[in-house]
Amino acid sequence: MEKELKVVLIGIVQGVNLRRSLSKFANILGLRGYVKNEKDGTVVVVAQGSEKKLEELLDWILKLPFPVKVTGMNYEWRTPHKKLSGFKIEKEKSFLQDEAQSFINLTKEIVRLKAERRVPQHVVIIPDGNRRWARQQGLKAWIGHKVSSQPERLKQYFLECRDFGVKYFTFWALSTENLTTRDERELKVLYQIIRDNINEYEKLLETEKIRFRHLGRKDRLPTDIIEALNRLEKTTEKFDDLHMQLCLDYGGRDDIVRAIKKMIDAGITEVNENLVSEYLDGAGIPDPDLIIRTSGEHRTSGILPYQSTYAELYFTNIYFPDFGPLEFRRAILDYAGRVRRFGGTAEEDIKQPEASVSEQKSQAALS
Repeated sequence: MEKELKVVLIGIVQGVNLRRSLSKFANILGLRGYVKNEKDGTVVVVAQGSEKKLEELLDWILKLPFPVKVTGMNYEWRTPHKKLSGFKIEKEKSFLQDEAQSFINLTKEIVRLKAERRVPQHVVIIPDGNRRWARQQGLKAWIGHKVSSQPERLKQYFLECRDFGVKYFTFWALSTENLTTRDERELKVLYQIIRDNINEYEKLLETEKIRFRHLGRKDRLPTDIIEALNRLEKTTEKFDDLHMQLCLDYGGRDDIVRAIKKMIDAGITEVNENLVSEYLDGAGIPDPDLIIRTSGEHRTSGILPYQSTYAELYFTNIYFPDFGPLEFRRAILDYAGRVRRFGGTAEEDIKQPEASVSEQKSQAALS
C-alpha cells in the first residue's frame, strides 16, 4: 500500500541547491511528488510511494552535507487523495525571481540562526520495544536489552547531543513497576548486563567528560550495582559539558512520594514549587524539553512527571534497538520545528504583523 509523506524543512535550506538534489534523489527512488520553496524560508516536500522508499528519502535528508543546515523538520504520513505524477521542482515565479527570493530567505535564516538555536536543553528517552524487537528476530527477549545497552551505542547518542548542543540526556532503563512485575530471571539478566559493561561505561563517561547521575530508588537494587552507580557519580561529578541521567528503579509517583517524605523529615511546613523540585531525584537538573518514546506506545508512563509539564512529546513506532543516531536526529529536528508557548503567546505570533510587512516589501522589490 502506497503512502504520502509531507516534510517541512527549516534552516539553511533555500539557495543551497537543495531542491535540485532532492528531486534527483526522489526520482532515483521512483517516488512521485514535488519539492518547493515557501515564502517563509522553509522547503516543503510532498512525496508518494512505498513506505520503505519514503523512509529512505527521510534518511537522505538527515544526511544532507554543508552548506545545507536543517535545524527543524516536521513531517506527517498521509493517505494519498490523488496520485501525483513524477517528481518535480515546483516554482511559483520565474527562474530569476525564484533565485532572488531564495537568496533573500537564505540571508534571513543565517541571521536568525546566529541569534537563536531551537535545541532542547534536556532530552529524555523511554527506550521501549527491546523484548518485542528480539522476538521478531527470533531471539531471546533479553538480547534486545543487551543490544540497546552497549557502550558504543550510548556514545552515538552522546555525539549527537554534542553536535546539536543538547546538555542533559536522560535514559530510563528500569521503572519501579518493572522491578515488581518483570520475571526475576529477566531482572538478573539486566543486572548482569550492567555489571558486564560498567567498566566500559566508566571509561566512556570519563573520556567524553560526561557527568553521570542515577535517578531512582537506592534500597532495592543489588548492593554492588548501587556501589558502581555511586562510583560513577563520584568520578564524573566535576564534568559539566554534558550530563547523563540513568533512571534505574525509577517511578514518577514514587519520586514525588519520597520527596514529600524527605520534606516531612526535614520539618518543612511551607512548600512551594521550587522547594519541591529541590527534593526530587533530579534536583538541579533542568526540566525536560523533549521526551522520546519508541515502539509505538503513546504515553510517558510517569517519567519525571513533576518536571515534564511543558515537555514536548515525540513518539515513534520504531523499536529501540533500531532507534539509532539518525532517528534520534529526526526527533531533535522535529522538536526544533515546533513553537513552544509555555502558557503564553509565541514570539512568532507577536512578530507576525511586522514579518508580513517585511515580506510585502521583499515581494515589491522583486516585482
